[in-house]
Amino acid sequence: MPSRIIVSRDLAELLKLLAHPDRLRMIEELRNGELDVSGIAEALMLPATRVSQHLAQMRAHRLVEERRDGRNHYYRLSHPHLAEWVVDALQFVDIRNRLDEAEHIDTARALWSAGAKTPSH
Repeated sequence: MPSRIIVSRDLAELLKLLAHPDRLRMIEELRNGELDVSGIAEALMLPATRVSQHLAQMRAHRLVEERRDGRNHYYRLSHPHLAEWVVDALQFVDIRNRLDEAEHIDTARALWSAGAKTPSH
């Protein structure tokens, strides 16, 4: 039984890390491959400093990997299927909010599933 406790705690830590809208949007944005901080910031319309702070947390938990090219830092998902997992989780949001926000959920699911390269909101 102790292994279940350890695994449960680790999973809870992962879910806490994912429990921020900006980080979820970053995972969605990185689903197509690596981007630099300014590319992520522009796509998500967030300040680069904020993006960097989130990426540092995600890197510390090994959700993203960093590649440096001179002064530029490029990030990619360590486990690309994480983006698919986020899309799969939309069904649970769908259950809770189907009547009020169905269009938003369907739009997000279509964009994230198709891998469309459009600005994320």
